Amino acid sequence: MSKHQPITATVERTIPASPETLYDIVTDVGRIGELSPECRGAEWVGKTAGPEVGARFKGENELGKSKWSTKPTVTAAERGQVFEFKVPMSFGPTWRYEFHAVEGGTRVVESVRQDKASPWFIRRAQKKAGVTDRAANITNGMEITLNNLERLATA
Repeated sequence: MSKHQPITATVERTIPASPETLYDIVTDVGRIGELSPECRGAEWVGKTAGPEVGARFKGENELGKSKWSTKPTVTAAERGQVFEFKVPMSFGPTWRYEFHAVEGGTRVVESVRQDKASPWFIRRAQKKAGVTDRAANITNGMEITLNNLERLATA
């Protein structure tokens, strides 16, 4: 398991849809459960009800029998270009989606960067869920997310 290591992972794919269409799906946090295998749902909280820098949303997550919620803060939001958010706490990862118009659609780049290792209790919960390599698990989850994004965008 990526026990005491920071985590970085990047997955990309070209999807036959416009950058704006894909951005709108990704930033509709109420639909995150349709995309992500780990984040089951989310909703905007506070005064802002949409993707803008400083906005926050509450995400409900599940891995095996472990369930938890987080309240990330949007750190970049440019329609059709980039959406990024930071999960709170010193070890919280930063998730980023970039949208690049290319021939035949949009190259979507999903990445995550966690500069500090997860604390022992999170690593233990991951191990109980059968995750022995968190970086590989995240990469697989990102592949699933982009598969689902393509399915939703082209339906």
